[in-house]
Amino acid sequence: MSESADHVSEGERVTARLREEILDGVRAPGSRLVERELAEGLAVSRVPVRDALKALAAEGLVTLRPRTWAVVREFSAKQSREVREAREALEKAVFPFAAERRTEEGLERLRTVLEREREAAQQGDGVVARRAAADFHEVVIELSDNEVLSEMGRLLGSRMRWSLSQHDDLLEIARGHEQLFAAIARQDVTGIGHLVVEHLRSGEEQARMRHRDPGGRQGT
Repeated sequence: MSESADHVSEGERVTARLREEILDGVRAPGSRLVERELAEGLAVSRVPVRDALKALAAEGLVTLRPRTWAVVREFSAKQSREVREAREALEKAVFPFAAERRTEEGLERLRTVLEREREAAQQGDGVVARRAAADFHEVVIELSDNEVLSEMGRLLGSRMRWSLSQHDDLLEIARGHEQLFAAIARQDVTGIGHLVVEHLRSGEEQARMRHRDPGGRQGT
């Protein structure tokens, strides 16, 4: 393998690691990300760390500072609302298409993700449950079989996952996904639209409650 390929692989690995730590809450909003410290902790050079911080800044998860550090982004109430609005617009489009165009192979993938989410929620494992919840939505976007909507999903990717990580009632979110899965499985294109609206409303209420009580997060 070439030196260039090795560098790309290492940069992607560091980006993925930091992204997960931010979305899982390991690195809290406002915390500093210093190149030298991160490089030492991850046993890499500062080059892939620098590339990772730039990539995460482009995704909207960190804010770059002068010289060699960054901070984990703190979303304002307005920015949080804008993420929810973008997510709502996307999901109102993709879920009906997913119900119309789903395949048996796609349903099986969605079922596997849902089972992982449900099991983690029952065990109170917030990290795994939230990751699986985000995976559920990403698989639905793929099942919509629309490349333009998939591109929109990739563009929103990290911020979508951040939005989904704000939920504390893990079992409630899993139950909502069970209903959505059933509608996709029976190709209920009309009914799923109402379920999506209800699911989004429930998630928004959880986000508001968590904002009022930031110490109430479970499973972390």
